[in-house]
Amino acid sequence: MKISIERAALLKAVAQAQSVVERRNTIPILANVLIEAEGATASFRATDLDIEVVDRAPAMVERAGATTVSAVMLHEIVRKLPDGALISLADDPATGRLSVQAGRSHFSLATLPREDFPVMANSEYTANFSAPAPVLRRLFDKSKFAISTEETRYYLNGVYMHVATSETGPVLRCVATDGHRLARIDAPLPEGAEGMPGVIVPRKTVGEMRKLLDDDEATIAVSVSETKVRFATPTITLTSKVIDGTFPDYTRVIPIGNTRRLEVDAAEFARAVDRVATVSSERSRAVKLSLDEDRLVLSVNAPDAGAAEEELAVAYADERLEIGFNAKYLLEIASQVDRENAVFLFNSSGDPTLMREGNDTSAVYVVMPMRV
Repeated sequence: MKISIERAALLKAVAQAQSVVERRNTIPILANVLIEAEGATASFRATDLDIEVVDRAPAMVERAGATTVSAVMLHEIVRKLPDGALISLADDPATGRLSVQAGRSHFSLATLPREDFPVMANSEYTANFSAPAPVLRRLFDKSKFAISTEETRYYLNGVYMHVATSETGPVLRCVATDGHRLARIDAPLPEGAEGMPGVIVPRKTVGEMRKLLDDDEATIAVSVSETKVRFATPTITLTSKVIDGTFPDYTRVIPIGNTRRLEVDAAEFARAVDRVATVSSERSRAVKLSLDEDRLVLSVNAPDAGAAEEELAVAYADERLEIGFNAKYLLEIASQVDRENAVFLFNSSGDPTLMREGNDTSAVYVVMPMRV
């Protein structure tokens, strides 16, 4: 194999590949990226056996072929080469080395046979649909903060993507929860997604897939089966196993009878929470909200560190209420608000609280209170 490729195209392709590769590996081939050259294209494939990414880039192919080389090493070399460099990759099967050349720089890297590289088995996808990148970006960006990190509850270690029915009709919905907070985000149901099985997309896949969604003009082809999910652009294909488990019935924890309504400027609220939480104890991070007519007092009382209090002018017309929350959860939820105002709906100091953006019900968040 012998190819010439521009640094920018190569860097983008190997950056995506090396981020999938697990740093600590017992199987040496899994640390490598599979480079395949044919026609006028070079493809770069990496896997950790759960996720597989294939990135295609235009290249001048002098000699078609394939080899595998350390993904992290190749990425580091390309990253350190000057902008605009033309990089030549040439594989010598006799020595088992890949020559990397750009200008006066020359590297010789160890390779492993392409035959040893595991390729993810093809799956029969039961649903295939397309969605604009900004739509998928919103679904996953607004829900991923609530993914659980508890390994014991592995079925919560991802975003549950499924078809649901909202007040406006059928929607594509993403839900994540860790038992303390929950995010439920809806988007109009794309054509072809109707029979889609509900799948739990793992945390790592959400992070990798997010890199495909930065281009506002891009359309992402999504394919879903009971065991796999695939996101593809014209140049990148990301295939992932889904979490084998049953996502709990999240509808039971979304309160419907919360009538005490607080409307507050989301950015102002987040800054105030951040300020008073400075003195909260590391362990509990508890912030108390005291609500009175058109007035909210945020306070923290940490006997070891001190106390803090801040008052905000808000829209609130119900009876007096005192309720405590973990400051980190409040900040994460408030930072999801794209509009100016956040609306909190309370029931009592011991019940889950609902948050949304104005009257928009396509993004709903639930946070559990704590004793303060």
